Amino acid sequence: MQKTLSVVNLSAIRSNALYVRSLIGKRFFYAVVKADAYGHGAEIVSRALEDVVDGFCVAIADEGAALRIGGITKPVLVLAPPLGKDDADKINFYGLQASVGDTHSAYLARECACHVAINTGMNRYGCCAEGLEEVLSVIPENALVGAYSHMYAAENAVESRRQLSAFKEALSRVRAHSPNALAHFSASGGILRGGDYLQDGVRCGLMLYGYAPAGFSAEGLKPALKVYARRAQRTVVTGGGVGYNIADKKYNRLCTYRLGYADGFMRGVPLGEKTLCMDAFISERDCELLPVMTDAQAYAERCGTISYEALCSVTRRSQIVYEW
Repeated sequence: MQKTLSVVNLSAIRSNALYVRSLIGKRFFYAVVKADAYGHGAEIVSRALEDVVDGFCVAIADEGAALRIGGITKPVLVLAPPLGKDDADKINFYGLQASVGDTHSAYLARECACHVAINTGMNRYGCCAEGLEEVLSVIPENALVGAYSHMYAAENAVESRRQLSAFKEALSRVRAHSPNALAHFSASGGILRGGDYLQDGVRCGLMLYGYAPAGFSAEGLKPALKVYARRAQRTVVTGGGVGYNIADKKYNRLCTYRLGYADGFMRGVPLGEKTLCMDAFISERDCELLPVMTDAQAYAERCGTISYEALCSVTRRSQIVYEW
């Protein structure tokens, strides 16, 4: 097998979900499995969690359709608004829930169950306060099942309180239209803030996979993913190069591992000697399977990025094996 090997521990993911459940009590719990469950495999992760959570969040309609085809029956919220009739038709056909944040997306999703996304400061998706009534006027009362926003700096208490206040003001207007709309404001950072940030329920992503966002502790969470590179060759060194690099020390023997930057790892962050090639890297270490990422946070810090990006990248061209 030439692919990298990714080992996903489903028991760790369930343990993390149960830890979140202990923090939120009986509030509804959407597991965020967008981007192939942050690289862990959306359909299998969702099946492992379906008895723990109340629903799922995906980024786009195709991801939601894949969950339905994979046997998931609980609610699935598509976080990106429909951009055209094809998106709305797919959401409707597969019984997904749409996000709407302007009159265009609300009109497209008028036959779907939907959540109104409210822009409280992130300025990504969502309806601003002054346009809320116009958006609500397009949505049938019984079609609006939820209202939500998203925190842009959950580690900042002042900004978080300001956002929550703006959300609660907008929510009162949403419920004048649809009294039973469920309110959800928090992802992982808000869950760890607790209290009023939990609202009626939460959307949890990063914590499921064993990590906490910046500014919060990951205590109680278990990383679920380990990635290994397969040894492809042992090489007696000839000449003065190490991959696309001039050697700066003497080597007698090197090993080539079948993993490179096309597999989602950063070219300039050594996993062995010097930089990665597109499809391989070189190391003095000699083993059949070389662990290259056992802690996404530690690897992300070496790369100058965040654990989210590392997790979403490193299973790009990988054989995923599941264990309990």
